[in-house]
Amino acid sequence: MSRWRPPAEKSTALITAQGHQRLKSELDELWRVRRPEVVKALAAAAAEGDRSENAEYTYRKKQLGEIDRRVRYLTKRLESLRVVDTVPTDPQAVFFGAWVELENVDSGDVSRYRIVGPDETDAGAGWISIDSPLARALLKKRVDDEFEVELPSGRTGFAILAVEYPGG
Repeated sequence: MSRWRPPAEKSTALITAQGHQRLKSELDELWRVRRPEVVKALAAAAAEGDRSENAEYTYRKKQLGEIDRRVRYLTKRLESLRVVDTVPTDPQAVFFGAWVELENVDSGDVSRYRIVGPDETDAGAGWISIDSPLARALLKKRVDDEFEVELPSGRTGFAILAVEYPGG
């Protein structure tokens, strides 16, 4: 059996100003605070002698590798991202950064989502990736438009109740 897997789809390189600031803060925290702490702990563990049976040393090496991997990813990702902090010329239509209020046409349930970049999605806050099927189906729609989208739970119909932009 082969281990080959198809390459992952390219994610959209858009991000809100708040999301960009959050990623920069995470990178700064990792580089200036967490990494020096782990390096110090690793040096202390290495000084204890036999590294082959030293669980603390092994743990700290692994932790340092994870931090370095995340730092490399964030450094590259921040360079490629484009910050979107303007309201579109047509604020009545759904575009990146919009808060959208939807009604499920079958159940009548009302939901509120914000369309954000893939690096800042948060299901609990209602932030969905612009790459998600629901966000793709929402793009360029307007208030009172109805549409159907294929979700993991099956084909679902929605009506758009409201569209608004932060700061707009």
